[in-house]
Amino acid sequence: MARMLVLAAGGIVLRREQPPRIAVVRLRKRDEWVLPKGKLDDGETPRAAAQREVLEETGHNVTVHEFLGTLVYESGGRAKAVHFWRMEAAGTQGRELMNDVRAVEWLPLEAAIARLSRASERVFLENVGPIAVSHMTRKQKAPAAAKRRARPVATPELPLGGPAPAPALPLEPAPPAEQVAPVASEAVDLVMAAPPVPGDEPEVALPPADAKPAVPEVLQAGDGEVMPPRHQRASFAERVRNWLGNEA
Repeated sequence: MARMLVLAAGGIVLRREQPPRIAVVRLRKRDEWVLPKGKLDDGETPRAAAQREVLEETGHNVTVHEFLGTLVYESGGRAKAVHFWRMEAAGTQGRELMNDVRAVEWLPLEAAIARLSRASERVFLENVGPIAVSHMTRKQKAPAAAKRRARPVATPELPLGGPAPAPALPLEPAPPAEQVAPVASEAVDLVMAAPPVPGDEPEVALPPADAKPAVPEVLQAGDGEVMPPRHQRASFAERVRNWLGNEA
């Protein structure tokens, strides 16, 4: 006839310190260091049994968090399955330890693993202990991060009519008028001061620099012949007369 499976429950119990501390208890009868745990009472759920057994063996009220796993091993010729939850101890010890427990110690994870007397529990804590510690570490950081996010951010007040206009960029002042005018007059002076085309005509006095250039008078003769201006026609007649006089 097959023997029935023994059901038990316990906790990986942590205390908020740096680094977090884990509870291990020393049994009076066998003088062994073990994780806090115990058998289920009739009609009791594994979670409720885990919380009760931890209170009895550590003397601390605890808050039960996520389920971590089940440890199965042989005890007294029978198979025993222990369900474990992550727990957090509240404050200081609130009640005396049960008679089966001689002492309780709170140790960092590595020290707690080394203190355990049973190889099966050492292997189990090596696997689930880092998960339990990381969960507590994240929960310790979460309130601080939420507090930082809750800090009001100072923002500049805007006028009721809408957002404040962007500040105008400083503009370079326009150059004075006396610095601009000479440019145009210099261009005119250069055109008016150009030397005349060499020829036989007498030199004509140039007009002042600020005067507009005179437009030469051009006359149209018959058959499309272009006649020279009036002052050029007079000088041409004088040259013809002078030539005829010389020939005579």
